[in-house]
Amino acid sequence: MPRYMLDTDMCIYLMKNQPEEVARRFSQCYVGDVVMSSITYAELEYGVAASRNPEQERINLAGLVEDIPVMPFDAAAGVAYGPIRMATRDATRKDALDKLIAAHAVSLDVMLVTNNEKDFARYPGVTVENWIESANH
Repeated sequence: MPRYMLDTDMCIYLMKNQPEEVARRFSQCYVGDVVMSSITYAELEYGVAASRNPEQERINLAGLVEDIPVMPFDAAAGVAYGPIRMATRDATRKDALDKLIAAHAVSLDVMLVTNNEKDFARYPGVTVENWIESANH
């Protein structure tokens, strides 16, 4: 049963920078504790396609999904999306994918790991944790 879902930025950190504090926190988890949304995976696939070195980025992404399973966005995630979208319908930002990722985390009852806590704080039912900042406290 997963406990954490990494948002897109956190996955990018792991693929590109492998920051020590995130790697250390990740290493404290059991296999299957940490997942990513299929929405995040789609964003990462776009990043590979748009990168200057798609061959290398494809290898990096393949390595990431070996350790972090991709969870399908299912009907339960769709149900969770309704209240999140409703609560933020007046927002002017283009954050449609964040809302989908937030809904997916809510539907799985997992902690969303992000470096953008402010972005996710306004979504009802979402609990967030920042593995980068928590290492600095």
